[in-house]
Parts: sequence; structure tokens; C-alpha cells
Amino acid sequence: MTLFQAILLGIVQGLTEYIPVSSTAHLLLVPWLLDWKFDPATTFVFTVLIQWGTLVGVAIYFWRDIGSIVRGVLSGLIQRRPLGTPEARLGWFVIVATVPAVIFGLLLKDFFESAFSVVSVTAALLIAAAALLIAAERWSRRQRRLESMRLADSIAIGLSQVLALLPGVSRSGATLSSGMLRGFTRADAARFSFLMSIPALLGAGVIALKDLLSVPGLLAALAGPLAAGFLAAAISGYLCLRWLLGYLQQRSLSVFAVYRVAFGALCLLIALSRG
Repeated sequence: MTLFQAILLGIVQGLTEYIPVSSTAHLLLVPWLLDWKFDPATTFVFTVLIQWGTLVGVAIYFWRDIGSIVRGVLSGLIQRRPLGTPEARLGWFVIVATVPAVIFGLLLKDFFESAFSVVSVTAALLIAAAALLIAAERWSRRQRRLESMRLADSIAIGLSQVLALLPGVSRSGATLSSGMLRGFTRADAARFSFLMSIPALLGAGVIALKDLLSVPGLLAALAGPLAAGFLAAAISGYLCLRWLLGYLQQRSLSVFAVYRVAFGALCLLIALSRG
């Protein structure tokens, strides 16, 4: 992998991690469209670890929220009132929502990794998951704020994140749609989705880092591309996140559903033409 390829993939990662179009699908399909050949094991490790770049972006953007949540959780534990404040409740709801993906991700790790190698499946899922965005826009009330969140809401949103373990579904798309279908406004559903991304991306990166260190020489070979991709993902991810939260204040998810169908269909047609 060259530095140019790593930077381009980092930008793709940053632009698609929080927009509900599936960063995983794009990191698989873009190299395939450009006919870049990478070792599958290397690709998976690189893909997961540059997601830490977008993790930096969301941590910078939400640093005040994160600080308040951490203080609220710790203060609640010390005072033996773990759900005593809105910040503490939000922190625990983020943790609860993360659990389903952790369990299924560990139990079915090999299955989800194998899905990365099937382009047609990824493209088909990219199209199919557009239905989540359409459903969220059509049937959500979009009246609730995060202060009204209950345990059942965090579990439902957490279960939707399991779907995003499949390339093409989109973690942000699944959780954002699920939050809206639970009645939350677009902005608040997005806020919870992006806060959920912190433990999700951190945990996935730790597993990928373990894989990276377990293969002799892989770290040395990927050090330069990883650094370049990480930085590109951090910058583009932060800028994209700022834009998206402003966009969702007034506009719908429909444009992203249309894009998913168009891009997925294009990839399917190309796959068929290549035989």
C-alpha cells in the first residue's frame, strides 16, 4: 500500500464514517473499483485501525460532552447514585447500547471478516440498508430529546448496531435510523449515535491492533500507510461531522438513501460486467 493510497482511503473513511453510507463498504469498494490489490488480512487491519482517526475527530468535537458524561458517571458511582444525573444516565445508556455489538462481534468475528471479501454482497447490502433511512424519515415522530431516553431505547439502538457489523449496512445509518424510529429528533439521534461510536471504534481498533502485532513484520510494513491514513481520516472525519450535524438540523436522510442505491447499483453492474 502506497502513501497516496493510504491517504485517499483515510479521506474516504473520514467522509463516510458518520454520513450514513457505510465507511466499511466504501473502504472495500473504492479499492476494488480502482483495481488496487491488497492482502485481505492487511486490508482488514488497516481498515479498522484508520477508524481510530475518525475516533479522534469525534472526541475533539464532543470533548465537552465526553467530559461531562465521564464526570457524571464517576460522580454517580462515588455517591452511589449511578443514574442520578442526565449526564450519568447518558453515559450508562451508551455503554448498554455498545454491549450487543461487542457480544456478536466477538462470537461471529470470522463470519463478519469473511464478508469483507464479497463485493456483490457488500453492494447489495449498501442498497438494502437504504430502507432503514427511508423508514426513519417516513415513520419517525422526531419529537423526543435525549433527556427522555430510557433503557429500552438504548437496548434497541444497540441491537441495531449489530447489523452494522456487516459491510454495507453502516453503523451510523443503523443507529441513527433506530434512534429516529424511537421518536428522537434527527440531531439527538445523531448525537447519541456518534457518542456510541467512541467505544465501538475503540474496541474494534484494539482487536485489530492485536491482529497487527500478532503477524511478524506487519507493523513495520504498515506503519507509514497507517500514520498517513490515520491523519487523513481524523481531519476529514472532524470536518464531515461538523457539517453533518448542521445538515441534520433541517434536512432529511433521503439524499443518503438515494446515494446508497445509486452507488450500490453501479458496483453491482460493474461486478456483473467483470464476470
